Amino acid sequence: MAVAEEILKNEQDGSISFGNHKLTSKAKADDFKHGGDILKCKTYNEITKLEKNGGFLYESVPGTTVSHFMETEDGIEFAASADADAQITVGLKEDTDYNVFVNDEKIGTMKTVMGGKLSLSVELEGNDKVSVKILQA
Repeated sequence: MAVAEEILKNEQDGSISFGNHKLTSKAKADDFKHGGDILKCKTYNEITKLEKNGGFLYESVPGTTVSHFMETEDGIEFAASADADAQITVGLKEDTDYNVFVNDEKIGTMKTVMGGKLSLSVELEGNDKVSVKILQA
């Protein structure tokens, strides 16, 4: 997967792409407008974070490059790449069950905790990218 030149950008399909797992020093994009929301991204090879309107939306350790990140009423979907396996946490609806798919294979149903966070691990080492879909059960 190509690394984005911009830290945060709008895609033609209405999604966003963000992050850069190849950076060795921290970079950020503030006050980015998308769909009536204000986004903020901080990224480098150790961590990538995305906030929406001052609230948590995405975090990965180590850092990832994320493409075509799309929120819907039913969940989130995106593609991620990195040089190593990653722990990804996303912000969703609180106390809700979600079906989680990695590369179109269902890996299980998970329930969000207080605050709406859901965490999963993805195997990225040796892979160009993985696609992730998290849909309300």
